[in-house]
Amino acid sequence: MTDQRTEKVRVLFICVHNSGRSQMAESFLNALAGDRFEAESAGFDPTRIYPLVIKAMHEIGMDLSKNQARSVFKLYQEGKLFDYVITVCEESSEDQCPMFPGVTRRLNWPFDNPEAFEGSHEEKLNQVKRVRDEIRARIEKWFQPSDRGEDLLG
Repeated sequence: MTDQRTEKVRVLFICVHNSGRSQMAESFLNALAGDRFEAESAGFDPTRIYPLVIKAMHEIGMDLSKNQARSVFKLYQEGKLFDYVITVCEESSEDQCPMFPGVTRRLNWPFDNPEAFEGSHEEKLNQVKRVRDEIRARIEKWFQPSDRGEDLLG
């Protein structure tokens, strides 16, 4: 019997610190469409995963507590290849992104930065949950077939 598996679409999500938005996007894409996609994430200036992001994701059954922030430049130096590079930070940060070899598409999905939220602990957590839900919705929309029956990825 011949193995007829098709190669997964490789996606890299990038934000400034790889501490929130890109981590959530990577987790959602791998969880929701891991049969078709292989997602990674990295940052321009990697730090630690933001604790409120870990908490917000944990509330929906996703554990980011062992995730490590990674450097986008290290991935570039390693010669990693991606079909899509998607920045999830503000457009002003997108210009810092190196051009990866072999990238067929580059997209920008700007989301609010969870670490910039102000207010009480509960108010900040609620804002992080909003961003979490926006990221999930954007990812679900991206890989779902359109109303015309066509795959958005072409």
